[in-house]
Amino acid sequence: QVQLVESGGGLVQSGESLRLSCAASGSIFAINAMGWYRQAPGKQREMVATISGGGRTSYADSMKDRFTISIDTAKRTVHLQMNNLKPEDSAVYYCNADVRYIASTAALYDQDFWGQGTQVTVSS
Repeated sequence: QVQLVESGGGLVQSGESLRLSCAASGSIFAINAMGWYRQAPGKQREMVATISGGGRTSYADSMKDRFTISIDTAKRTVHLQMNNLKPEDSAVYYCNADVRYIASTAALYDQDFWGQGTQVTVSS
């Protein structure tokens, strides 16, 4: 159906930057929205930022001044530029895609898909 491949995670020091990318592939008819979520150990998964296929963005309040989400709809790729990272940003970051895909019957369906996650660790 649809696959999401994330890249760009790693270990950085406090104040540094990272750029996450997520490429969607498969039987995609259209991308409704893509976004990033994160989950730290012992905590619930939380929304980081989302962007619609038309470019409308939404951010978690604690991250909107440091993170920027962008989308390349032609390449079906979403990016998350994270600046001035803090130790509390350490988490597994998951890519999410709300897509309209083409089933084997040629019917169109809207469905959410998730990537496998990429680890971001920020040391103090």
